[in-house]
Order: sequence, then C-alpha cells, then structure tokens
Amino acid sequence: MAELEAVIGLEVHAQLLTRSKMFCGCRAEYLGLPPNSNTCPTCLGLPGALPVINGRAVEMTIQTALALGCRIPEFSKFDRKNYFYPDLPKGYQISQYDLPLSLGGHLEFEVDGERRSCGITRVHLEEDAGTLHHAGEIHTAKFSLVDLNRAGVPLMEIVGEPDLRSPKEAPQYLRALRQLLLHLGVNDGNMEQGSLRCDANISLRPRGQREFGVKVEVKNMNSFRSLEAALEFEVRRQSAVIESGGTVRQETRGWSEAEQATVSQRSKEEAQDYRYFPEPDLPPLQVSRELVERLRAGLPEPPLRLRDRLRDQHQLAEEQAALITERPQDAAYFEAMVAAGAPPRSAANWQLGPLQALCKDAKLDIERSPVPAVELAGLVRMVEAGEVSGTTGREVLVEAFATSRSPVDLIRERGLIQVSDAAQMEAWVGEAIRQLPKAASDFQSGNDRALGPLVGAVRKASGGVANPDLASRLLRERLGRGGG
Repeated sequence: MAELEAVIGLEVHAQLLTRSKMFCGCRAEYLGLPPNSNTCPTCLGLPGALPVINGRAVEMTIQTALALGCRIPEFSKFDRKNYFYPDLPKGYQISQYDLPLSLGGHLEFEVDGERRSCGITRVHLEEDAGTLHHAGEIHTAKFSLVDLNRAGVPLMEIVGEPDLRSPKEAPQYLRALRQLLLHLGVNDGNMEQGSLRCDANISLRPRGQREFGVKVEVKNMNSFRSLEAALEFEVRRQSAVIESGGTVRQETRGWSEAEQATVSQRSKEEAQDYRYFPEPDLPPLQVSRELVERLRAGLPEPPLRLRDRLRDQHQLAEEQAALITERPQDAAYFEAMVAAGAPPRSAANWQLGPLQALCKDAKLDIERSPVPAVELAGLVRMVEAGEVSGTTGREVLVEAFATSRSPVDLIRERGLIQVSDAAQMEAWVGEAIRQLPKAASDFQSGNDRALGPLVGAVRKASGGVANPDLASRLLRERLGRGGG
C-alpha cells in the first residue's frame, strides 16, 4: 500500500429543480406518485413524439458551470447515447458528448482544515432514466420493477478531474459541490432519494508514476459515508490484486451496503460502445454572451467565501460559520438577525441551538420557521440586555414557535421582564431560604452545588422574573459567603 497511490475522479449527477422534465411538459417532481403515472409519449419514447429543450435547465447548467469557473462555448449540441437498459424507454439517452455546455473549471474544498482544489472537466446536460426497484440487492435480486416517472427529468452531470488522491478526499469534495448546488438553488442535495448521485472512478499506480492505472467505476453509493467506504474497499481490493501479481480488470462495480463491499456488475464501456451521434430531433444551441453575463451577474457569493466573510466579519467560531453557511437559507436567516440588531455570536448560538432544535423536531427548514429572524433578534437583544434571563427566553421561544406569536410580545404580555432591583428581590431571597433551610445550611458549610436550588427557588417565588445572577449574589451575601 505504501508504494501505491489512489487516483480518484467523481462523476456527479444532479437533478435540476425545474418544474417540468427536460424535453416534455411532464412534472419534474415525481416522488410519491403512482408508478408510471408521470409519463407522456415524449418521455416514453413513443413513435412520432418530438423533444423540446427545457430552457430553464440550460440556464441552471450554465449557472453551475460559471460558479465552477468553467468556460461556456458559444456553440453546443445534444447527442444520442445508445445503450439498452430496462429503465431507458427509448433505448438511448439524450445527453451531450463532444460539444457540451461548458468545459474546464475547478472546485475548492477542505480536508482537515486544509484547502484543496480539484479540476472540473465539464458540466453538461442530459435526461435522467427511470427507476429500477430491485427485489433485494441488485446482484442477487430475482426480479426488478420499472417505474418511468423519473424518465426525462433534467440531469446535470459534473465530471471531475482525477485529482483526488485518497478515499477521505472524495466525500469532502462531494460535500463542497453539494453545498454549491444548494446555494445556487439548482438541486436539493438529497442523496438518499437519488436527486444527487455520485459515481467514482478509481485506479491505483506506483507513487511517482504519471501514467494512470486500470480504472474501475463504482456505482450505487447514496451517502458520503458509503462513498468513502466503497473507495476504501476498492483500494484494499485493487492493492491485493496488484501485490499478488494479478491485473486489475476495467469494469463497473456496485457498492453493496449489506456486504460492505463492491461487486462486479459489467465490463466498463468505452465511448465508442455508446455509438454517440448528434441528436437529429434537436437543434444545436447557440449560447449568447448576453445570456452568459446575465447569469454570471446573478451568481450568489461562493459558500467558502461566504463562510470566511461571516467568520471574520462577526468573529464567529469556525464551526459556527461552517454550520450557518451550510445552506443559503441558514446564512440569510443569520444575517437578517444581525441586521435587526442581534449580537452576532449570540445570534449564532440561538439559531444553531434552541431554534434549530425546534425546527428539527417540527421537521421544518429554517426559512419556514414560525419565528422570523427579526423576531428572534428582538428576543436575543432582550436576553443580552438582561431584560429577560436565558431560561425565560428559551421558554418563550418554545411558545412563540408553537403559536407563531412574537416572543417580545409574549414577554411583555406575561410580565416577564427580568427584575434586577436588589430591594425588590430581598423578599424572594428570604422566602427561598425559608423554603430550603437544608440547602441554605449546606451552602453555608461550603457545598457550592446547594446554591443552584436556592436560585431556582428565588426565580420560582418571583414568577420567573428574578435576575439569576443578582439572586446568586444576594444569596451569597445573606448566607455569609459574599466573597463567593
């Protein structure tokens, strides 16, 4: 192993978030529909049906390519990729071959805090196939069922250069690409449901050798974890073959989650096996410079740059900045809180803590939160100013989330503004000591943990409005431990 290095390149397929399919008017959203109900003569490939290009899908592909630094040629075309598979109703796939929508580019990503860059060969556009539902594992299933609802959905393929050198780098590259697609709004990033899919090409070669080894393609990986596990398995398998004097066979293998192994599926095809030729039913595409520049002008801030800016501008912890910029909606919510006057680090803590927990339990994304950013910012400001305690603030947030009420309005209606007047609190302190004489005695004897129940009793006596820090100080003074 020490004498061999891995050479890895990823091919990522991303379904585009268009309303209709790539070449017909059928819905692009197909999940949950009865099998084979979302079809028409065009996506079924029936005789006489002609495709029409989805212009929005073309724009989304160019947007993605521009965000990756690709060059957009003025001339592009679609091709027929010929192969037989049960989920391919026409017997061919409309794709792009020698004149794709974009060429070149790169993607920045991080591994263990270190920035890396991987080249992008091309970003092109094609149609998706249908779905095969196997009765068990693909290599052991006795039968498979075909659902063509997905056939014809716009599919963008992002072909990476073989610049990755370890299985650990592959999921980090894919995470960065997924995040970019989310920020562009062109894909939902759902690997489990198959709207974002990844094939990996991997070979081994002696360290220092420039020529590539024999390439194996690995499919059927629907998570970052399975991608890394599949590549680690291939490194071990191919190393064993090479070290035993054998020859790695060029083939396509599938990842078996149950067996935690790759299994052979078929010999690897070459380009000539697909018999590419220009799609005769579609005109070539002339991509105007005006369109390219309009799409370039509308690109969002790149995720890594956005993360760096928020971290530096607001003195956020690295992990806070990474989590807040995971999705564009999260970053927008945070920046709206800060614009409404919430201190940045406190805003991040409330967003990533209490609010995120409530959204997760309710199965809501943050943009659908019943508590808008400006309302949570008002609550955070009150907590930071000492007008309400953090405990009261969290309790109010739960109620505001459940009722879609303003947390600030709830605080004022309930009379929950925190009392920080020592004279007013003396009576509550005395009552807490009378109610918990043992805790008071224990604290006087040096048991610091006994102070907690006493502070809680002060807050209870006050109806939850007593300032806990002031309550703690007054208890210490009353019990003779004012130097605390």
